[in-house]
Amino acid sequence: MAIHAPIVVIGAGIGGLAAAAALAHAGIPPLVLDAHVYPGGCAATFRHRGYWFDAGATLASGFTADGPMALLSRATGITDWPVVRHEPALVVHLPDGTTVPRWSDERRWQTYREAFGPSSLRFWRWQEATAQPLWELAARCIPWPPQRLQDFLRLGVEGWQLIQRDWKRLGLLPDAFRTVAHHVPSENSRLRQFVDAQLLITAQATSNRVNALYGAAALDFTNRGVVVVRGGVGTLATTLCDAIIRQGGRVMLRHEVTSIRQHSDEQFTLITNRGLEVTTPCIIANLSPWSLARLLTPPPATLHRIIRHPPEGWSAFVLYLGIDEDAVPNDFPLHHQILADGTFGEGHSIFLSLSPSWDTARAPAGQRALTASTHTRWETWWHLRQHDPAGYAARKQAYTERMLDGIARVLPTMRDAIRLLIPGTPVSFARFTRRPFGWVGGFPQTRLGRAVPRRLAPNLWLVGDSTFPGQSIAAAALGGLAVAHTILQEGGLALNLSKQVATGCTLDPEETDVIGGTLVDSTRSSAH
Repeated sequence: MAIHAPIVVIGAGIGGLAAAAALAHAGIPPLVLDAHVYPGGCAATFRHRGYWFDAGATLASGFTADGPMALLSRATGITDWPVVRHEPALVVHLPDGTTVPRWSDERRWQTYREAFGPSSLRFWRWQEATAQPLWELAARCIPWPPQRLQDFLRLGVEGWQLIQRDWKRLGLLPDAFRTVAHHVPSENSRLRQFVDAQLLITAQATSNRVNALYGAAALDFTNRGVVVVRGGVGTLATTLCDAIIRQGGRVMLRHEVTSIRQHSDEQFTLITNRGLEVTTPCIIANLSPWSLARLLTPPPATLHRIIRHPPEGWSAFVLYLGIDEDAVPNDFPLHHQILADGTFGEGHSIFLSLSPSWDTARAPAGQRALTASTHTRWETWWHLRQHDPAGYAARKQAYTERMLDGIARVLPTMRDAIRLLIPGTPVSFARFTRRPFGWVGGFPQTRLGRAVPRRLAPNLWLVGDSTFPGQSIAAAALGGLAVAHTILQEGGLALNLSKQVATGCTLDPEETDVIGGTLVDSTRSSAH
């Protein structure tokens, strides 16, 4: 079958869906193609034996009145998200037994004082004062890194406007060349340990490597409206798919793009694994650079420079657990980061997320769905898989036991309550997410220009965690909006991000429902 589409989005991750929904709302109906059964990519939710597990991302933020998801609402016409505000955003468990809840309200200052001492407040004041203008700048859909003269001019104008509002912001410029560690008191080892752990999950590196400006914004995620999503994180993707379909676009799941032929700057032909042939003048790829390069022969020069080496960064080892609800204390927060002594990563930092007790559709009666993950290097797993299968199995068992021991620090009776346990390695991630090497989370944010340019060639765009502003649902949404904004602007249109949302982001659990809709060629089967 052969069809034509004005714009094709490859990959139904949050970045691609955000761009597609914004374009559909502006009157340009896109076609979204995705290889999976469920939309969302690494922010999908899948079903297995009666449980709905978040595949990768488990924490959603950006749901403040002026935050990224509010901007997405204005650009797409989505007025209600199926979300509930959650406090604390998460609880961090330090190796010495200290627990540090991350609040978004005034309680955070007393928590910082008690956990890290009065001297730490200077660091947190710097972090918040630095993060605010950076989020404002990102929300303006800036072209970063700039590629053309127009990009540099626009970036200069937007930056100048921010500085004019507060001349003290000129003092942020030196941080463009510093790391976060510059601001962490050298004598405060507990604060540094905490900051390193938080940066590992938000910026893919620790304070001695993460750029100070980016790190300040990354640490601010708990102040940006952390929510619990009814039905799992993947419901955000479903909501975006419904908006795309409702406004004339199409979403076709289980259609894996197998090749792209470029006939000119104004014409591409895509082929899917199900025999669909699509011609289009514009492609937005919600893929890793390596995945996109495999589809294009030859890849654009911009992309070729990036893919000459395997990706630097992390993958994940994940446990998907079904447990008895009796093992979970009353009022137990839903997100935890559990730290052990040693270098973070490789099992020494575990992120744990539970399905809410009120979201009874997520698990069989009397049970809860739990996802736990740790950073791990993908290289060793692939070497063992190919050359030492017994070593691969032993490593998987060892990581499972290490993580179960870590989880038991916060849920002591959890082992006896397990009803389902599924381990996932980087090899598993590569298989189910189609991400080469099982690489997740994007590039470590060690310098401001680290992100891959969004415009790879005329009419060929990239979105997702490889591009600015990087990983997280909120960041991916902003990146997708920026691409849609540029496409529309160059066509004489622009996204309207200034007017208020009619109903905003509804957070009351009694007033939120998933917007209905039917996905083309999609199912909610238990296969994964």
